Amino acid sequence: MTQIIPIASGKGGVGKSLLSANLAISLGQQGKKVVLVDLDLGASNLHLVIGQRPGSASLGSWFTEKSDFKDIIQPTDYQNVSFIAGDNQIPDLTSLKSVQKLKLIRNLKNIDTDYVILDLGAGTHQFILDMFLLSPQGIIVSAPAVTATLNGYLFLKNAVFRLLYTTFKRGTPGRQYLDELKKDSATMQKLYIPQLVQALSQVDPQTTQLFINRMNQFRPRLVMNMIEDPKDAEKAQRIKASCNQYLGLEIEYLGLMYRDMLQEKALASQLPLVVYKPQSVLGQAIYRVADKVIATIPHTFDSDFAPAADASDNFQNAEEEAVDDFSFKLSGIDDLVSGGTLTMGELAEMIKTQQYEITQLRKENQLLKSKLLKAAQQGYKL
Repeated sequence: MTQIIPIASGKGGVGKSLLSANLAISLGQQGKKVVLVDLDLGASNLHLVIGQRPGSASLGSWFTEKSDFKDIIQPTDYQNVSFIAGDNQIPDLTSLKSVQKLKLIRNLKNIDTDYVILDLGAGTHQFILDMFLLSPQGIIVSAPAVTATLNGYLFLKNAVFRLLYTTFKRGTPGRQYLDELKKDSATMQKLYIPQLVQALSQVDPQTTQLFINRMNQFRPRLVMNMIEDPKDAEKAQRIKASCNQYLGLEIEYLGLMYRDMLQEKALASQLPLVVYKPQSVLGQAIYRVADKVIATIPHTFDSDFAPAADASDNFQNAEEEAVDDFSFKLSGIDDLVSGGTLTMGELAEMIKTQQYEITQLRKENQLLKSKLLKAAQQGYKL
């Protein structure tokens, strides 16, 4: 049975690609056949992490040239590991049509291998959420930094809402209730999933039970990266508690990875860390994650679940509407502060950092304006 392992993050720069590449190679070293897929479409650079030369075979060529899917699965220099390249020359791949997504999903599921590891893009685009929900056991990578924690939580919240809207299809009483509720987005974002489930059970008990079953199946796994101090690991337990309380979601703690400067040297050498320095602290952490992945009993969503099946069920997530984005982020902050995951001191520090960045941007803007004005005046004199 092929196991699909999507790996995502709420924001970039937290080590998602680092984990994807090194996990694939460490699984391969233990005799498992692995296909590593770069699904960070529009910003594909996973080939640099594994030292793979970019070729003409990629997901972009498969979509545009109608080639066979098996032809884009390329061998690598690493035992038991194959690679499917993304394509940063075709950024609109993040807006694939429903039929294209279904075709991609079908081909990914039919790969003859032990593991398919999907390195997803950062953020909560619907394509990313659909790919993450290909398995109930996807991995979310976060870090102790306030923004990373917040965005990791928001990603999981978006995934739960995507699961909710995919389950309550158009025409069901529950969907009608959700559509009415959504007209007041501020109120909806303040509702916790357990409260929402209780209300939905009154108007659509049958579909609500299906959603509850899927939530019981949904067990994403968390990896905390860039740990500086053992106390940073406590943040993972607080994220787990917030997900349980406000999302009705049980997440599993897969492990932590300490910040290691060797990663920069490995990247410069175009060698994965588990090859460059397998005995390093970070290398050993990745091997522990691989051991847990192998030991985990795989399970899937029910056979009727297909997140990309109906384009009309497009959930307007946080990145698609500015108002929803703002209210969604605020609700995420409320959840994490109420659950003790974020302290008021951490929020104050984040606000100070953002204020400083805004001030710097304003200064740069003023400088550019003055240069443009000066250039315009000189042009006028000429």
